[in-house]
Amino acid sequence: MLYIANSTINNTSESIQGDVSVFLEKLSDEEFQRLYTQPATCLAIFRLLPDLAKQFIMRLLYIKKEVPLEHIKGWCYEQYIDKVNESLRRLYKLHICTKNENDEIRMSTVFQENLNNALIGAGNHTSFGSASTSVDKHKVNIEFLDKHGTEQWEAVLHYMVGANIRKKPSPAVLKLLERSGLMAKKDEDVNDEYKVFNRVDINELQITNKGFQFLLQDVNTQVWAFLIQYLNMVDDLKMDLVEVLNFLFQLGSLQLGADYSVESLTPTQQQMLNDLKHLGIIYQRKRGSKRFYPTRLATSLTSGSMLISKPSTEDSGFIILETNSRLYAYTDSPLQISVLNLFVVLKARFANMVVGMITRDSIRSALNHGITADQIITYLRTHAHPEMKKNMPILPLTVVDQIRLWEMERNRLKDEKSYLYHEFARAEDFQEVLNYAKQFDIVIWSNIRKRMLVVTTEGHSKVRAYIKKRIGSRQSNMHKQQQ
Repeated sequence: MLYIANSTINNTSESIQGDVSVFLEKLSDEEFQRLYTQPATCLAIFRLLPDLAKQFIMRLLYIKKEVPLEHIKGWCYEQYIDKVNESLRRLYKLHICTKNENDEIRMSTVFQENLNNALIGAGNHTSFGSASTSVDKHKVNIEFLDKHGTEQWEAVLHYMVGANIRKKPSPAVLKLLERSGLMAKKDEDVNDEYKVFNRVDINELQITNKGFQFLLQDVNTQVWAFLIQYLNMVDDLKMDLVEVLNFLFQLGSLQLGADYSVESLTPTQQQMLNDLKHLGIIYQRKRGSKRFYPTRLATSLTSGSMLISKPSTEDSGFIILETNSRLYAYTDSPLQISVLNLFVVLKARFANMVVGMITRDSIRSALNHGITADQIITYLRTHAHPEMKKNMPILPLTVVDQIRLWEMERNRLKDEKSYLYHEFARAEDFQEVLNYAKQFDIVIWSNIRKRMLVVTTEGHSKVRAYIKKRIGSRQSNMHKQQQ
């Protein structure tokens, strides 16, 4: 008799992908040519390039013929040849430039024409948005937009860390959180990002290893990480990828505080407005409104600058950690306090400070959420108070070592998917199967006395086929003997 038992495999988190250039490099030439028909997109991609690549583009912009590769390399000193080659590789991957068999470089005529239009304001297009012509009776100012963008975005972050919030994110945002692997249902495989998921139960989602890593990023990287996952979902949403990209790049070129008409947008882009509204990237007073305002989250998409500037002690670090694992955090930010609450037992809270302890139970609780010791240590080091940064090392080694030891203590056992064979009728049968499995190095564990054998998932098919073959052979021999 054969019994098969499965267990789950531990998953390692993927890195946070917040660089849209990496996503763009996967597009086809046809998609690039459609993208580059929009001057705003050409300008946005130009802004995202390294400085040297920008220099090459500006030199080639008004040259209408091929340029020998050696001439381009001659524009820089020889010691920087690696940077030259890397910049050219970026231009090739983004289909901005091509190289022919004669080692000559030519800029894409579509990109060339529309980047020039963007720089000189030529062409008849609405690539940079269409300003509303009517007066807005409910006009809002930049201060309001900053507050709206901050509240909407931080509501998502607060939900991720389990903070008490008045209104949970929209179902669309919850799906995005789950699909991206930033949050997951309890005991669920987080890395299955491309499955078609069912209705999300908001009470079951919890932060994951990848989600905590996400919280450590700057706001610009966080926003792009969300948007890149949104781009990965456009096929499921029946949206045009090029139109989605063009609208995101258009948002990065709009003016903060100005209102823009919805009527010039395509149906796909109008569908996007409602999704982006829930993230605080745009402000729209109501769903059917004929105008929208970009927030600072939108206008900074292609600048790489800090999206929400709010001067505080947090910018220079706010955590003091003592050798006895007692922690003092000089902050009144609900978000930062909620993050600390993931791996710290908070003992007291004052107007601008919280006091807590790092304990075995608090670290184990964080580890159970998929947060690693390295991520906790990185967070503490990144947000260390300036007084602590005067020390070398910054964090007390006793605390760092203890956090790692608690993780090692938890990881002594490793789950691995496997198959169990047992209840062999004869010891000879078991020994023969065991010897066969050992030949292929697929045995995870065995017990001769109990006639039990555990093999890897890769070896399961081999062992199963061998047992069937052996049983068939024995039955054949028994039939011959009876004759």
